[in-house]
Amino acid sequence: MPKRVLFLCLPILALIVILPTRPVVGRDERVSVHQAVEIETLVNEAAETIESQGRAAFAAFRRKDSRWRYGDVYLFVVDMQGIVLFNAAHPNREGRDLLQEHDAAGKQFHKDFIGVVRESGSGWVDYMFPRPRRSTPEVKWSYVCGTSVDGTPALVGAGVYVE
Repeated sequence: MPKRVLFLCLPILALIVILPTRPVVGRDERVSVHQAVEIETLVNEAAETIESQGRAAFAAFRRKDSRWRYGDVYLFVVDMQGIVLFNAAHPNREGRDLLQEHDAAGKQFHKDFIGVVRESGSGWVDYMFPRPRRSTPEVKWSYVCGTSVDGTPALVGAGVYVE
């Protein structure tokens, strides 16, 4: 089995074992295993697409009702200094340095994204963020994965809002 396939499968298997019993933000809300696997697969495929196509991939990522963007699920790309390179649902964030941004609970989630990628290559981060077309922050879990955009170290992510 190629190393890359094994590397991609291990986190999914771990989620299948851990996620069904893991509460989100200390409450009885849960991210389903199906949702977690779906988001991880999407982000890992996006990372591979970015590495092969660079910024050219962003046009496809932006299309609504596509495999890359549907419902409340969308991709975002941030460089390792906290500059937003791409955000399908919030294009007004692109080009902005959001490393110091805090969520409604005071969490610097862009720092957490970068920290997870630096430490593990990929992983999950919880934070408060409004759904597209809404202003009230909600609990969101995002999976982020390291990638390279035209030679610039970055991360790509997508998330799920917890009902």
